[in-house]
Amino acid sequence: MGLWEGETLLRSARGIRLVAVIAAGGLTFAAAACGSKPSNNPPGGGGTTAPKYLACMVTDIGGIDDRSFNTSAWKGLQNAQAQNKNIEIKNVTSKAEADYEPNLNGFVQQKCNFILAVGGLMTTATQKVAQANPNQQFAIVDSSIPLPNVHSMQFNTAQAAFLAGYLAAGMSKSGKVATYGGLKIPPVTIFMDGFADGVAHYNKTKSKNVQVLGWNKDTQNGTFAESFIDQQKGKQISDTFVAQGADVIMPVAGGTGLGTSTAAKASAGQYNVIWVDVDGCESNAANCSAYISTVVKNIPDAVRDATLKGASGGDLKTGFLGTLANNGVSIAPYHEFDSKVSAELKAEIDALKADIISGKVQVTSPAAPK
Repeated sequence: MGLWEGETLLRSARGIRLVAVIAAGGLTFAAAACGSKPSNNPPGGGGTTAPKYLACMVTDIGGIDDRSFNTSAWKGLQNAQAQNKNIEIKNVTSKAEADYEPNLNGFVQQKCNFILAVGGLMTTATQKVAQANPNQQFAIVDSSIPLPNVHSMQFNTAQAAFLAGYLAAGMSKSGKVATYGGLKIPPVTIFMDGFADGVAHYNKTKSKNVQVLGWNKDTQNGTFAESFIDQQKGKQISDTFVAQGADVIMPVAGGTGLGTSTAAKASAGQYNVIWVDVDGCESNAANCSAYISTVVKNIPDAVRDATLKGASGGDLKTGFLGTLANNGVSIAPYHEFDSKVSAELKAEIDALKADIISGKVQVTSPAAPK
């Protein structure tokens, strides 16, 4: 082989190696380009990110800041979100009953996964919208709608109000106590029934004659503000009761009742209040000194549990009924009245609670959830 031939072969070999290197580099570049595509998997694996679960709430006309059942329902959604960061929540306020249906339909259009209606006044609108959207999950507080896509949450507040009536009678110095409602509807009158029966039980047990103003369980008639937002009306009703001698008043009227508790605080102990739905000293701390206790409707836990269950794909066809036995209803701590409620009265109320749970003491109301 000559020198020229050897050089030619050497150059050919080098060319082959260069092409191979370029080819390999091209493959490497292509692989890198493919690898730059965003992955659907989060760091560390775990599959694709789950879609958000949107829980939407339509308030009753009392609004989100009623310090009562709307406030407590919203707290339930907030608590659910705190436990499951995949849950998103929103609410819309109903200014009037005519807003219920449009607000519910609005959330259907926004593709909410879970639509919560707050309050028995929303029953008709919720049932209508739920029937028109059978694949949409709804829930309602203080009502029962017999549809598979509506989760009903009800509370036998007569049981806890019975304890509150006994407490009010035991705390009264004038021998007169009172209650009034926002509207004459079952979620309101059930409190008033329990309260009146608790006072009657106290009278029977103690051979007393404490009178109840504002409600007659036998006739199912009494005093109503015809509003859940009119604080001035609440004050006017309370002033009338106080003029008649009442020194403990239980308003079952949402924001209207704030007129009662604010006036009670200003009265410097002339009369005091038993609040309803959510612990008054927690929801309205400014008036805590006026609240002996609260008939608690545990809406926050019921709403939280339903939302979490829905977010996890659970079955919401079965409704919820809150009772003293499952802590769905209760009376709140005595807070600033703790030293004023005698040890004897506290013990009697604790024993009465146990007797109601066991069935020894029966609490009834025409408005009780079936």
